Amino acid sequence: MPHLALYTFGVLKSPLADPALLTREFYDTGEAVYRKISHHPGYLAHAEAADPGRGALFDSDWGGWGAFAVPSWYGKGRTPETTALAATLSLWTDQRPAFDAVYTGLHREALNRRYDWFERTGHPGHVLWWVSDGVTPTWQDGVSRLEHLHDHGSAPHAFTFHHSFAPDATPTTTKATAPNTDQAR
Repeated sequence: MPHLALYTFGVLKSPLADPALLTREFYDTGEAVYRKISHHPGYLAHAEAADPGRGALFDSDWGGWGAFAVPSWYGKGRTPETTALAATLSLWTDQRPAFDAVYTGLHREALNRRYDWFERTGHPGHVLWWVSDGVTPTWQDGVSRLEHLHDHGSAPHAFTFHHSFAPDATPTTTKATAPNTDQAR
């Protein structure tokens, strides 16, 4: 059974190493979100560095997730002191659990504040694609698909939650769950 890969990328307004309160707040919020999401139903795994260090993304050992890579439009630093980006790569059982994890709870609260932390780049912030069971997506896979999404729009090869595709390449939608499904008609 195929699994859903999810790659996210954003350019931060300041480097991860910046001691400013807003940057520390972003970093602390991100750690809390990861802890919460890692227990979400449907979550399988996410890329983790063998020896994580704040901003040390490019030189880290990511194991089967491959060498760390970023989209061509990222033009900021690549050292632990200058890296100004946030990227995630994760694997899910299906679209619904991934959608729910992203658009509810702590992650939803963080999304509501994204423009406090992130620049508006005009590029997509996430991309989804299906991988065969047993396949670990790589950072380069995520970058390639995000760039493809930017250049060509949603397609079975690279899509978004709002313009998505099933594993058999048929268009599908993932909509928010209605808070009350017992509405009178």
